[in-house]
Order: sequence, then structure tokens, then C-alpha cells
Amino acid sequence: MKWVIGMDNIEITTEWDKVFPKSDKVNHEKVTFKNRYGITLVADLYKPKDSNDKLPAIACAGPFGAVKEQVSGLYAQTLAEMGFLTIAFDPSFTGESSGEPRDMASPDINTEDFQAAVDYLVTSDDVDSDRVGICGICGWGGMALNAASLDTRIKATVTSTMYNMTRITAKGYYDSDDNADARYEMKVALNNQRTEDFKNGEYAKAGGVIKELTDDLPQFVKDYHDFYVKPLGYHPRSPGSNDGWNVIGCMSFISQPIIAYSDEIRTPVLMIHGENAHSKYFSEDEFAKLTGDNKELMIIPDAVHTDLYYKTDVIPFEKIAEFFNKNL
Repeated sequence: MKWVIGMDNIEITTEWDKVFPKSDKVNHEKVTFKNRYGITLVADLYKPKDSNDKLPAIACAGPFGAVKEQVSGLYAQTLAEMGFLTIAFDPSFTGESSGEPRDMASPDINTEDFQAAVDYLVTSDDVDSDRVGICGICGWGGMALNAASLDTRIKATVTSTMYNMTRITAKGYYDSDDNADARYEMKVALNNQRTEDFKNGEYAKAGGVIKELTDDLPQFVKDYHDFYVKPLGYHPRSPGSNDGWNVIGCMSFISQPIIAYSDEIRTPVLMIHGENAHSKYFSEDEFAKLTGDNKELMIIPDAVHTDLYYKTDVIPFEKIAEFFNKNL
């Protein structure tokens, strides 16, 4: 069953369609709220059963190219089992949230999405408005840090298996393309694509996570395939599982770097990453920029990037709950 909201023509699924099982320890409902660009975001709200008190709250999002039914919802539901009111939202232009054209991304708007989630939580009758935190996974880990550097209502921040999407877009993996010529060639290709898209009246898709594996691919690409494409994590609304972002969908990331003032984040931050993750350097480098004695980097032994998407015996939920209980 689906229901439609107003002029945004948003279709919201009422059935449970997550890739993880539904908990009998929490109440679940769909909620909506607008960001300051007028885009309606759709979120799953999870609340501990039989709780009548105002609760500390956490907004969760990510990974980059995922929907709330894949990873952020698992984080949100598990943390709700541990006593928090949580929401997992689809960022603008993706999933059940509104925004046209579909499958676009923006450093500004996606940071705003976290702030809009905070708007919703601090005004909720069920939430203690002075006890609101955020949790960003993969590319939304970078957006979470960016939001934490901007929004003083965010009292604590967790990032898990973080990517800095502006850095990787502008510089490539391990900054291997960090030179003007490489960026120029990328910009030429993207702007040529813009012209073609305008002529065609539609946006070409980047293709999502690779669908056909070959032996020579890096292991982390195979790991992404195993999650997004196989039944383990596939979801029909997920850009990563299907046709991906628009080819020009992340173009603005080249010249709009996020986390410029992470050294000014005064509130507590917990950054979590896998020891064997190809992306570990993102967390290590961003952690090195943080200041104060209320910041922590937790490295999970033997874990790879996608282990922190779904492996409940690897994701340190007890540590995350302890961190939020202490700091919210």
C-alpha cells in the first residue's frame, strides 16, 4: 500500500520493505518534513515501545547512494532498541523523498538535509530538544561532520565508515588525480554530458554499483556488489543498487569542498572505521583535523568498509549508544 502527499506527489510505502528484519522492541512510523529548499524528506521514525518520556534523539543517513531501507534504518532501529528516538531519512532527490530531477547530490543541500532532520527532532513533543545527535554512514559521514561544524543544536556526532565525497570527486581515490589537468579533463567530460542531457531532455545515469564482476576488480568493488546488487542489500529505490546517480549528479562536489571548519566543532565526535577498509584514510585524515579532548577514532579490527553497513556483530552499537548516552 502507498499513500501520496500533496503537491510533491510523494509516494510512501506503508509495508515493511527494509533489507533488515523488523524489531518487535520499537514502534515504527513514516514521517515527513521539509528542508529550507522546500524539498520534502521522508523518514522512518523508530521509538522504544512503552516510552512516554521525552527522549534523546538521533538522525541517521547514508551510505552515499543508499536508501533508508538498507543501512541507516538498521542503525536507527538498533539505537531505538537501546533507548533513543531515531529517524533514518532519505536525502533530497533520492528514495521516497522529493526533489527533481532524481538522483542528484549537492554538498549544500545534503548538509541541509541533516539540519532539516534536526529541525524535526528539536520541535518534536517526544524529544528532549537539548539532546539531539546525528549519525552519518559512508558519504553521509562527511555530510554529518559538515553539519556538526555548522549546526550548534547538534550535541554529538557519529560517523561510520566515512567518505569525504567532495575530496574523492575532486581528487580520486587516495588523491591519485589531485592535479589541475585531471580535474580539467573530468570537467570537460561532465560539461559535454550536460550539453547532451539538455539536448535529450533527460539525464544520463552513471550505472550504480557494478553489476558484472571480473577477477581483476578491487576487493572493495566486489564488496559493494555483494551488498548493493545481491539480495543481501538490494533495494529497488536505491541508486547504488540500480542505475546510480546521474552522470552529472555530483558535479558540484569538484569545487565545493565540505568540512572546511571541522577544527571548530566543539561538540563530541566519534569516528568509526574498519581496519582493512579501503576508505580508512578519510576518517584518519578528518580525525587529525579535529580539536579538543572530546573526539575519538575507533578502528574495528579486520573490518572492511561494507562490514559496517550490515554486520551487527561488527558495528559497535554498544559503543555508539554509550557515546550518545554520555554526550546527549
